[in-house]
Amino acid sequence: MLVIVLLMGKEYLDSRNYQKKYLQRIYQSYGTVSDRSYKAGEMEHIGMYYLKHRSQHQIDDITWNDLDMDSIYRKINVSCSAAGDEYLYYRLRTPVYDKAEMEHIESRIRYFAEHEKERHEVQSMVLNLGRMGKYSIYEYLEHLDTLGERKNAQYFLSNLLLLASCGAMFVSLPIGMAALGGMLCHNIVGYYKEYKQIDPYITSFRYISRLLGSAEQLGRKRIEGIAGEQERLRECHRKMRGFIRNSWMIIYTDKGNGNPLGILTDYLRMIFYLDLIQFNRALRAVRGHLPEIDEMVTLFGQIETAIVIGSYRASVQGGYCVPSIRFEQNADRHMVIEQLYHPLLTDAVKNSIDTDKGVLITGSNASGKSTFLRAVAVNAVLAQTIHTCLADCYEAPVFRIYSSMALKDDLLGGQSYYMVEISSIKRILDQVRQAREEECHVLCFVDEVLRGTNTVERIAASTQIMKMLSADYTLCFAATHDVELTKLLQDEYDNYHFEERIVEDDIFFPYKLLKGPATTRNAIALLKMLGYDERITAEAEAMAEEFLAGGSWKNIPV
Repeated sequence: MLVIVLLMGKEYLDSRNYQKKYLQRIYQSYGTVSDRSYKAGEMEHIGMYYLKHRSQHQIDDITWNDLDMDSIYRKINVSCSAAGDEYLYYRLRTPVYDKAEMEHIESRIRYFAEHEKERHEVQSMVLNLGRMGKYSIYEYLEHLDTLGERKNAQYFLSNLLLLASCGAMFVSLPIGMAALGGMLCHNIVGYYKEYKQIDPYITSFRYISRLLGSAEQLGRKRIEGIAGEQERLRECHRKMRGFIRNSWMIIYTDKGNGNPLGILTDYLRMIFYLDLIQFNRALRAVRGHLPEIDEMVTLFGQIETAIVIGSYRASVQGGYCVPSIRFEQNADRHMVIEQLYHPLLTDAVKNSIDTDKGVLITGSNASGKSTFLRAVAVNAVLAQTIHTCLADCYEAPVFRIYSSMALKDDLLGGQSYYMVEISSIKRILDQVRQAREEECHVLCFVDEVLRGTNTVERIAASTQIMKMLSADYTLCFAATHDVELTKLLQDEYDNYHFEERIVEDDIFFPYKLLKGPATTRNAIALLKMLGYDERITAEAEAMAEEFLAGGSWKNIPV
């Protein structure tokens, strides 16, 4: 007994020391860039909360992938729990369209940024909450029905027979020993058979137990900035007392931890079906309280996400601003962004834009057109999700945000690039039509509209599409190589461009946004710099000059 007590004491002290050191690392990491690495497929599971809480006008898959929002999520995320991981992902995909909701989000962010003691208290609790492992809790909860109705009568009968075999040894030792051995084998084999089926769910129930434990712990604190959330957590905890009462074995066991006490506990659980009995009782409690579980995940996710956003704000080197968003339905579409930059770039060149109409950007290859579009789009998303912009100033109405930029052929679906492209743009046009009817604003981004078809039809169709995207309640940012569009759309769009500078056979890109259409080109110059045959570059240059002068192509022999 003394050995067991000493082992328990050592394990407890080791755990406390590890947790204390880890907490110190978390406290000190506030305001630093996340260095967490993600396993293959992990982002898919992190997205489960979002998938279970789908709503209209979230950031759709095309826009999310166009903007490489997975990478931005990874850079922002310093969560310590699965609830924080999943809710932050949901938050970044769910723009806020209500002023009061955004003000509440901002109040939580500022509270934890300004109250270090309370922030540390919450961080310690979400650290205790921890993560699930490979899967999201929602992936388990949606399959609870597959377990069917589980009853404990068979386990109690086996335990009764086991005890009877022990009693039989007092009557006949050989018979009693044989009966005991047979029952031990029966129970252990039966245990493994049953445990294999429920093992994943035990993992999720332990997480629910930690949710309830953290809810109780947080509910006892006095934290003014989240008083409402604390009250709701206390209520969830009160409603799920039945689960707590029937899941103690699931909470406190650590199967296969390797130490002698753990091994002894494992055998006791296997022989007497202890955790299987507790699991069946807990299962009934969980099935009756799925809304409370979801609410606890949401509340802890909201609280931790507020801390994560504050940490991200403190980590950015180029500065940030709290955006000024006009939530009124009749607000104009005027957008002002000063000293904007992209969050994934180091030493990024900042640009500003002030417009109340569409923006058409031209410029040579690699000059910065696409990067600027993504910078505006990403910051618009961040403004309406985490209420943070990487800029000195951001003023705009609330938008529904869509893009069509980084498209690819759909080989498996048998669609060409052009078919993928026109389908992508069609979804934006549908949203524009709907927003006009509802008097809501759409912000859209198109990079090289209709690049997948011939020049004549591309310019003709692009002109009409871009005019549709310049309608009331819509603000479109587009990049193109087709300089013809700058004249055809000059009434609907403000023209801007990026340029390059070629100095002594080297090319330099300032990455500064300039007013007006592009007046330079660099495609052939880049061929020269990469050492292409002089006959190719000279004849290509001659053909281009001939076309620009006469408006038609001259067939120049090789």
